[in-house]
Amino acid sequence: MKPRPSQRCLTAIFLAGLLFMQFADASIGDRLPEFKSCVETCKETNCVPNGPSIPFQRRLLLWDCPSECDYTCQHIITSARIANHDPIVQFHGKWPFFRFLGMQEPFSVLFSLLNFLAHDWGMRKLRETIPASYPLRKYYLLFGYFGLASWVFSMVFHTRDFNLTEKLDYLGAGASVLYGLYFAPIRVFRLDQSNTARTAYKSSILRLWTIVCLVLYAFHAGFLLLVRWDYTYNMAANVAVGIVQNILWSGFSIVRFRRMKRIWAAWPGLIVAWIILAMSFELLDFPGQIIDAHALWHAGTVVPTIWWYNFLIKDAQEDMHGVRLKA
Repeated sequence: MKPRPSQRCLTAIFLAGLLFMQFADASIGDRLPEFKSCVETCKETNCVPNGPSIPFQRRLLLWDCPSECDYTCQHIITSARIANHDPIVQFHGKWPFFRFLGMQEPFSVLFSLLNFLAHDWGMRKLRETIPASYPLRKYYLLFGYFGLASWVFSMVFHTRDFNLTEKLDYLGAGASVLYGLYFAPIRVFRLDQSNTARTAYKSSILRLWTIVCLVLYAFHAGFLLLVRWDYTYNMAANVAVGIVQNILWSGFSIVRFRRMKRIWAAWPGLIVAWIILAMSFELLDFPGQIIDAHALWHAGTVVPTIWWYNFLIKDAQEDMHGVRLKA
């Protein structure tokens, strides 16, 4: 069967994501002899008893003398490279950002906060407009909790990049993405409707699907933590999971729009298109000292998150209205 254009596009995004992760792993800056020499000289000069003190707000974020030297030398080397018309390079896998209030990537922190607030707003709207008796409400709120947790971990990681904060960020994002896949078929195929003899089998399917997703995440986290912390694999897993749920929601959107002839029924497909467009920022990385492609990717997910909650509310209201009419 000849692949459709949408399938080819998604495949291209998946492969480009793998390519991006392979190149992002390499870091030229911290291997430069001049950078290594700068850091060693700085530490020998300053990291001694009665050396220069570190401001309190930075010490709160665990900046110490060696990390101060590393940060300072990154910008010394970068300034020299700019003056010599040499390209800006990454250090430890990141562009040499100017920190703010001790935050290593202030714009990524800011946009992560906006995403957190978008989920918080959406959850409040869900509670205000959808009654607790609605069976899908708990799944939608759980989606919000996963979102809140993942964006908290993102803010922490972009504030200070440590081994622990990196793992929390990656595992939190993976859990959020996988939960998105978990609840997509629950809504698309209404696996929550198991209160009649005709649909009782859905209860068993839902239990099985829940177990499958829990096992998948356990294997995913276990591989990363116990076998190998593999950036390429992590990206591949998240992109693959994202593609599956995007296909589900796009198909759902097309079917619903054709049946209902209402613009809001097409919102899931439009949101998917927005997310894919925003993802292009991740695939087209560029050097920066203030903002980078990853920060713009975070910025690009704020509006579709708000839009998504509006869809969930509209969809639930339509569903409840249909149930009342049948009654």
